Amino acid sequence: MRFVLAFLFCIVFAFAKAQTYELGVWAGGSNVIGDVGSTNYVSPNALAVGGIFKWNRSSRHSFRATLIYSQLSGDDAKSDDRSRELRGLSYEYNALEASVGIEYTFWDWELYSGQQQITPYMYSGITALRHGSEALNNNGELEEYDKDITFAIPFVLGVKSNLTQHLILGAEIGARFSFTDNLDGSNPTGELEDREDLKFGNKSNKDWYVFSGITLTYTFGRKPCYCNF
Repeated sequence: MRFVLAFLFCIVFAFAKAQTYELGVWAGGSNVIGDVGSTNYVSPNALAVGGIFKWNRSSRHSFRATLIYSQLSGDDAKSDDRSRELRGLSYEYNALEASVGIEYTFWDWELYSGQQQITPYMYSGITALRHGSEALNNNGELEEYDKDITFAIPFVLGVKSNLTQHLILGAEIGARFSFTDNLDGSNPTGELEDREDLKFGNKSNKDWYVFSGITLTYTFGRKPCYCNF
């Protein structure tokens, strides 16, 4: 047992010396692209906040993880589509997203160069979203009846720059292609999955949701000796 603990300690110590990490906050807004509400692709209508962690593996890519909490909502009254305005549906619920993947910078990102840098980047991976399940009630209004977990693929574009030796500021827009058509209550799942009378909108399209925001991270660790992957 002591040998195992000593071995793990050596591994952690070695990585701490040889890698650069970033830890910080994510803040911005969210919107859903579905069958209820605005049809604009980037139209934040609710606050989103969370945390972000990066493990820089080379000057061009990092392993990244985020945890973001937000409300997801839609309101036909805010749509430019006249038929949606007349329908008048709306929904709102809390959601929690966990995402892991790889962030790739278009230019070399040398945190130990001693110079100010700026570079665009892209991120993708796999996302799990815990969200409310909505459906039409007897009054013809959307109402939350359950919680569900769905997966999504994130497509994120951003730009980042180092403010100081240890502080990095970034701004990004990230669309998530979800594996469900019920972020907006148009295609109920679970116990209501067989209720065809509760379904509406385009049943062949999955829903998207977007997080737009900024990141502020603190970088720590010693000058890295980057690996070949």
